[in-house]
Amino acid sequence: METSVSSFAPLEGGRQQEPALLEVRDLTTKFYTVDGVVNALNSISYSVRKGECLAIVGESGSGKTVGVLSILRLIQSPPGKIVGGSISFKGTDLLKLDDNALRHIRGGAISVIFQDPMTSLNPVMRVGAQIIENIMAHEALTRRQARDKAIEMLARVGIPTPAKRVDDYPHQFSGGMRQRVMIAMALSCSPQLIIADEPTTALDVTIQAQIVELVKKLQSELGTAVIWISHDLGVVARLADTVAVMYAGHIVESAPVDALYARPAHPYTIGLLNSLPRLDARVKTKLEAIGGLPPNLLGELRGCPFAPRCAFATDICRAQNPALLEVEPSHGVACWHDRLTGGRA
Repeated sequence: METSVSSFAPLEGGRQQEPALLEVRDLTTKFYTVDGVVNALNSISYSVRKGECLAIVGESGSGKTVGVLSILRLIQSPPGKIVGGSISFKGTDLLKLDDNALRHIRGGAISVIFQDPMTSLNPVMRVGAQIIENIMAHEALTRRQARDKAIEMLARVGIPTPAKRVDDYPHQFSGGMRQRVMIAMALSCSPQLIIADEPTTALDVTIQAQIVELVKKLQSELGTAVIWISHDLGVVARLADTVAVMYAGHIVESAPVDALYARPAHPYTIGLLNSLPRLDARVKTKLEAIGGLPPNLLGELRGCPFAPRCAFATDICRAQNPALLEVEPSHGVACWHDRLTGGRA
């Protein structure tokens, strides 16, 4: 019988003794299409505490974005539907709120920075007007006060001459500056949680580094929790406290960032790390690729979803999906043959 994935919960210690700001439990999201049911998210669980950065990594199509959009019920319905689980924010289950109550949380207590700022910003509205609109939707301020706050937020994220640039249109900003505008908008109502959905993907590496450092600085100053979605493990290493690795709609490994990079246990995580170029390598070697393709999520998958691409797969891997279990403190792995313990098979 196939076991449930993602039952792992981190041990308490240090910052983790604080109550979770956001707690996701057994979240399941499906898409009902003409071709069948797409199992995009399969009973995933994780938590985020105040001031903590959780990175969710994995290949395209692994369920990273679906998972965070489900938090604010931004999944298009139909065809998408959240069919199970709970999403507790400060003790309130977001899945049980009506649309009006949820609107007060979106953009206020929880903000989102989307991947492409050019498509996220309205091209025919001045950037200041877009920030002001968000502020006035969540705070009892006059338009003048909201404008002053918008200028303050643009200055905070490093936009030069913000009092002038507040009246510019998105096309008058570079890609990196547009992303800073999106961050200013996300921070404008002092959110307790920011969801950043691959915010540096479309930027060059220099601007990527600037955006990452900016988020770290603002997180430290404001104590905001961050969920950072990425496929770039190099970016994640500089930013995250905890990393959850997703594959085919499952969390297959979850650990503190240092432990994950030093002692990866799941074959998929090891493959992702081996595909990165290393600056400390003494001998030039070719980057390793993960063979095969991600599975088709139409219909129910049997066994471990990574088994067809895994060099260590055995009969039990193809028959049963392992649960996410702790292999060392705060380090969970869903694998029958994990690297740290030699497996449970």
